[in-house]
Amino acid sequence: MEKLIWLIPILPLLGFFIIGLGASKLSKGLAGVVGCATILIAFALSLGLAGPVFASGKLEQTLFNWVSSGAWTVDFGFLVDPLSLIMMLVITGVGALIHIYSIGYMHDDERHNYFFAYLNLFVFFMLILVMSNNYLLLFAGWEGVGLCSYLLIGFWFKVDEYNEAAKKAFVMNRIGDLGFLLGLFLILVNFGTLNYDGVFDSTVLSQIPVGTLTAITLLFIVGAAGKSAQIPLYTWLPDAMAGPTPVSALIHAATMVTAGIYLTIRSHALFDLAPISMEVLTYLGLATSIFAATIGLKQNDIKKVLAYSTVSQLGLMFFALGMGAYVAAFFHLVTHAFFKALLFLGAGSVIHGLGGEQDIRKMGALRKVLPITYIVFLIGTLAIAGIPPFAGFVSKDQILLAAYEKSPLLFALGVFASLLTVFYMFRMFFLVFYGQNRVNHDTLHHAHESPLSMTLPLGILAGLSVVGGILNWPSLMGGGDWLQHTLSGVLGTSEGAEHAHSISASTEWILMAIVVALVVVVIGLAYSIYVNRNTVPVEDEAEAGFGRVLSHKYFVDELYASLFVKPTQAISEWFGRIVDPKILDGAINGIGQSILTMGSVLKNIQQGAVGLYLFVFAVGIIILLALQILF
Repeated sequence: MEKLIWLIPILPLLGFFIIGLGASKLSKGLAGVVGCATILIAFALSLGLAGPVFASGKLEQTLFNWVSSGAWTVDFGFLVDPLSLIMMLVITGVGALIHIYSIGYMHDDERHNYFFAYLNLFVFFMLILVMSNNYLLLFAGWEGVGLCSYLLIGFWFKVDEYNEAAKKAFVMNRIGDLGFLLGLFLILVNFGTLNYDGVFDSTVLSQIPVGTLTAITLLFIVGAAGKSAQIPLYTWLPDAMAGPTPVSALIHAATMVTAGIYLTIRSHALFDLAPISMEVLTYLGLATSIFAATIGLKQNDIKKVLAYSTVSQLGLMFFALGMGAYVAAFFHLVTHAFFKALLFLGAGSVIHGLGGEQDIRKMGALRKVLPITYIVFLIGTLAIAGIPPFAGFVSKDQILLAAYEKSPLLFALGVFASLLTVFYMFRMFFLVFYGQNRVNHDTLHHAHESPLSMTLPLGILAGLSVVGGILNWPSLMGGGDWLQHTLSGVLGTSEGAEHAHSISASTEWILMAIVVALVVVVIGLAYSIYVNRNTVPVEDEAEAGFGRVLSHKYFVDELYASLFVKPTQAISEWFGRIVDPKILDGAINGIGQSILTMGSVLKNIQQGAVGLYLFVFAVGIIILLALQILF
């Protein structure tokens, strides 16, 4: 199995070439089979590595020397340790389910085969990102998933709005990528290598000034904020919902947006020595979580609600990272991949069943029309709300516990962000599946449950959302803290160190009970408003006061347009109107015209007239004699 590590990322790449090059010749069914098979085999191979990896701690494979400049070399090599292996299993496992789901969801799309080719290419780059044993290869995968994000968000490129969303995602990610790249330059200058072994060497790290480590990690935070949609680089992710729903589930819920979390955990040795950066992570994540959650309260597009929910949950992960709770952050990353992929695909099932409708104000009472979708959506909503024993309860509880140990105020703010999530998620759930039926009569007449290719992945993800918490079920509740023990070698901590809390077991139980009780109260409040009273959100134009601010997302897009987009466009137009035609073109044309003028003058001298030549010859002699006499 160890010798087959390289095959895991190669399989999706092979699928990309087979489907992409044969897109016009392959049938939709065959393209779907090839696309799904490559990911499923990659998942099976990753699963086969579990035994050797957990037994030995890590496996490494070097394929070839990639970059060589003097004494500096970078190999094209892979590192499979518990951290990267679990990421590989999430990418290929959840990715395979989304590929299968896409067979039904994209069946009628005219560019069906290209969609599967792009999905396969994305999985390839994501695997390269998490499997690399050096920062340069990680950066290659990092840029690759950005490219695939652009291709998939703008997949329906005939709609200008979708093209704008794709360009926005591309540009916002490039801003973050520049920060990441500058951080890599600093690492190369100060460490002389980009290999993990060289950078994370404790002897070398002890010789690097704290200021330098702080600069590197702050630049990494810029990169992570771009990819994982944190303030102020988060605005691309809600607009990315323009892509097909499977794209939202794969890229913007389960994998790509977690790249920033993975980068931070992988670089924990640097962050542990940069306390300022850890503080930035803490408050950036908390601010993003609360900020995005408040926006989610007033969104009425089913996918936009989930998009802001993703931003908020990513903020919670950053919050945990800043407090040094790396295992809690990673655990929430994994459980979030389960229930958020479930929710996005569930939303896709609703949209598919209603012929493309996404406005939750035009739904209602769909639990009888879409019974399977209703059940799985309920499971996903309970999981993200943090109701025991669902996966989200366990992972979120561990983040909040870490916050309480740091500060009761941080705990209270974390709970506030979580309760906001509970309210807007159940607001959406009740508006879609309960209350009065507000679906258009013709749409309702054709409404139908999704096919097996879509409901089967939903069922599997629902099961994972229920039992996923077992991965790190705490010893307090009879569990074994498996993930904590598994990652102890990667994080350089003793087993169970993160769970050696300074607070008593009774206090933990009390905190847990308080949070769950508050969650139940908030669910009851949402039920009272949107089911008992049948309240339906007003049109966006009718919103007033702070509700209008939230429905317009704090006018951040308008602010960015005023501060950056419009000035840039104005400068570009000025260059296009003045600098380019009159200065640049004028200078170039002027040089050309002067040469032509000089040529036309000089050509008159060489006309073949002997008299003129003799005259010039005589004048020249006179000038030379005059110079001789005078000087």
